[in-house]
Amino acid sequence: MKALDRKLFREVLRLRGQALTIAIVVASGVACYISLRSAWRALYDSRDLYYETNRFADVFVHVKRAPKSVAERIAELPGVARAYPRIVEHVRMPMDDLISPARGDLISVPSNGRAALNGLVLRSGRNLEPGRYDEVLVNEPFAQIHGLEPGDHLPAVINGKLRELLIVGHALSPEYVFAIDTGLLMPDDARFTPLWMLEDSIAATYQMEGAFNDLAVKLEPGANEDAVLAAIDRVLEPYGGLGAYTREHQISHSIITSEIQGIETLVVFLPGVFLGVAAFLLNVVFSRLVSLQRPQIAVLKAMGYRNTAIAAHYFKMVSVIVSFGALIGLALGIWLGKGMLGMYAEFFRLPEMPQRVDLSVSINAILFSLLAGALGASLAVRAAVQLPPAEAMRPPAPARYRAAGVERWGVKKFLTQPALMVVREIWRRPARTALSSLGIALALSIVILGRFGYDAYGPMIMVQFEKQQREDLTVSFVEAMPERGLGYLEHVPGVREVEGLRSTPVRMRSEHRWRDTTLIGIPDEAQLRRLFNLDFEHVPIPEEGVLLTSVLAEILDVEPGDAVEIELKEGDRGVRSLVVAGLIEEGFGLQGYLSKPVLHHLLREAPRFSSALVRIDKPLESVVQSRLNDIPAVQAVSRKSDALASFEKQTDETMKVMTFVMTLFAIAIAISIVYNNARVSVSMRGRDLATLRVLGFTRGEISAILLGEQAVQIALAIPLGLGLGTAGAKALIASWADPEIFRIPFVISDQTYAFSVAVVLFSGVASALLVRRKLDKLDLIGVLKTRE
Repeated sequence: MKALDRKLFREVLRLRGQALTIAIVVASGVACYISLRSAWRALYDSRDLYYETNRFADVFVHVKRAPKSVAERIAELPGVARAYPRIVEHVRMPMDDLISPARGDLISVPSNGRAALNGLVLRSGRNLEPGRYDEVLVNEPFAQIHGLEPGDHLPAVINGKLRELLIVGHALSPEYVFAIDTGLLMPDDARFTPLWMLEDSIAATYQMEGAFNDLAVKLEPGANEDAVLAAIDRVLEPYGGLGAYTREHQISHSIITSEIQGIETLVVFLPGVFLGVAAFLLNVVFSRLVSLQRPQIAVLKAMGYRNTAIAAHYFKMVSVIVSFGALIGLALGIWLGKGMLGMYAEFFRLPEMPQRVDLSVSINAILFSLLAGALGASLAVRAAVQLPPAEAMRPPAPARYRAAGVERWGVKKFLTQPALMVVREIWRRPARTALSSLGIALALSIVILGRFGYDAYGPMIMVQFEKQQREDLTVSFVEAMPERGLGYLEHVPGVREVEGLRSTPVRMRSEHRWRDTTLIGIPDEAQLRRLFNLDFEHVPIPEEGVLLTSVLAEILDVEPGDAVEIELKEGDRGVRSLVVAGLIEEGFGLQGYLSKPVLHHLLREAPRFSSALVRIDKPLESVVQSRLNDIPAVQAVSRKSDALASFEKQTDETMKVMTFVMTLFAIAIAISIVYNNARVSVSMRGRDLATLRVLGFTRGEISAILLGEQAVQIALAIPLGLGLGTAGAKALIASWADPEIFRIPFVISDQTYAFSVAVVLFSGVASALLVRRKLDKLDLIGVLKTRE
């Protein structure tokens, strides 16, 4: 082993405490990069490959009923590459292990079993065979939860009749990567599934021979989407078209794309923070190391070692520390990456999603960490290389000690002598203090980013499920029912209260801006459905006009008092005008609320309801469910408790993991910064501290002088970190969620702020104890022998 290499390993062992803390920061950055980048690449590549292989459509539109010849006309429109007509109907499936029947989308498949668009991936069993009209393919997650295998039978209420369907296989579809039922907030694979059946069978059941009610369209490359949508709407308007929309607004695609964008934000921010902190710490440690080793550098140069050899020596030392951290980070990143990939595999149903970390991602992470380490130590190495041998043999010039500028402000009389020493030391090295405080502040902000989700989801749950939705069950109907039907529901044993809602699909316009949405009519004296802002403020239903969600108003660029044009999608499909009476800040969807009588007047219809809100006696729920599900006109019966449980399960598991991981990473940063700064201060001021001990200062007093500087850095970092965490949370909300589907409210509780500060304070105290142990072992005689 070469002499410089032996020196290298001795130095690393001597600096093992500082080297270990720096390696932990590097490991955190590498682990973040590997896990996040692997998840991002897996989702992005798997999604695009899935879409391309299975011909995922670009445009979707639902229609009341149209002959197939209309689909041929649409296929000939400019910009349209292919039009795929199909039949989609809602069904109910009584399951022995569920109180309420499961719900499903029954989707037609051509007799050859191959869909022209939105093709299926057969996961087990076989495909549908012509002439067998009771065969279905079931979404794989639903089948796995209920233990359904090919050959089992599935009961389903189809067009009001109970049928026994034969499951012949499990399948996945790019249309249902995120399989969520209409009106729900989270996927519930136990209670919702798409089903695929031969078109001839569905057409015969629903009298749809030679017709379709749903159309998927593939566009030609470079097609003008707006022009194609307008042309499709014009063709389908006479047949009850509900408005064409692009893939961007297809709920499954929108949610997985939002998740990919959110990960992309984190994959840049988090690893950058860790590697930046590591570079700063390496600069601090190696700058001091070069200063202490001036005589050694002079001797090496006098013995003939070239500048390149000396530079390589220090860069090797950096690479040893960084490589050790990178290897730890590689193992941790692979473990975290597999966990994230497994979580996303449960959340998003992508058939080709890899369950391993990409090798190139790991290599890039190691290279980035080595580059960051080299940059961090470059200034110190440059100083070592440029140091002339003769000058290096002399001790460094004494520091120029003078009164700190702050002392001229008259604060000196308020400070004790130890406190004044702390102030002067900070004043002499403002850059190091600022960068240290910034690093600790970033650690604090990371804790806030990992925990604020708890605060954001709490108000959403409170508003949505406790204040706004006061019913126990929601009963949806195939068609809007006459108002007298509420009387029948009120007489069902176990029903305590019933209210009817009327909803209708519309297209809202304001000049050239438009959006397809839903108008919801709420009774004037409603008790089971009341509207609240996310700040818990009650918003009354206006007597006239429409109440818009704030995001919808922003899209349409309207304010209260403006008029919006309403294109109806049912009834006479006429065009009406409504005045925006107010805005409401909600967490989900785009919709407009208005008085139920106003909506009846708008539709020019007698009082009707399309869904009923029901409050029940809980002990009689099974009786109520049985009676409601026996009504032929009922499309679905949903339990609020099921939706709440699904939402809480998805968010709670994710938030716990994120909070734990982010807190560990933040502790690593804070401890590393405080500990390394304190250790460097010990080496730089060892003679001063030893002199004070000889003069009679206690260990506690010199510890206070040394650690006071670190305390000031933490004190400066706390308000800065709170601000950075708050700004980061806002940015994360903006990049993560699609505001047209899901809006995370910006709420950070005092508990989150307090927890974040506590984490940083704990890290500071832990570092102080480690340094205090070093001070207690300070060799007074050895330090005072330092040459002049």
